[in-house]
Amino acid sequence: MPVTSKYQDKNVEQILSDVVNVLEKHKASTDLSLMVVGNIATNLINNNLPAAQRKIIAEKFAQALVSSIDTE
Repeated sequence: MPVTSKYQDKNVEQILSDVVNVLEKHKASTDLSLMVVGNIATNLINNNLPAAQRKIIAEKFAQALVSSIDTE
């Protein structure tokens, strides 16, 4: 079943493009880029969610990440 987002694709794609441009500007390697993105996710979870929800949201985020990975 496809996932429906409450956000417009155009908005998501523009933000993604901006983030990628910043990483490219800094010539960030893949591992550095992943570390930065992971730190952003951690900061968002820790600073914007109630403590009781953090682990649940982090687990859902991790599951979504794993399910979106191309394995071929």
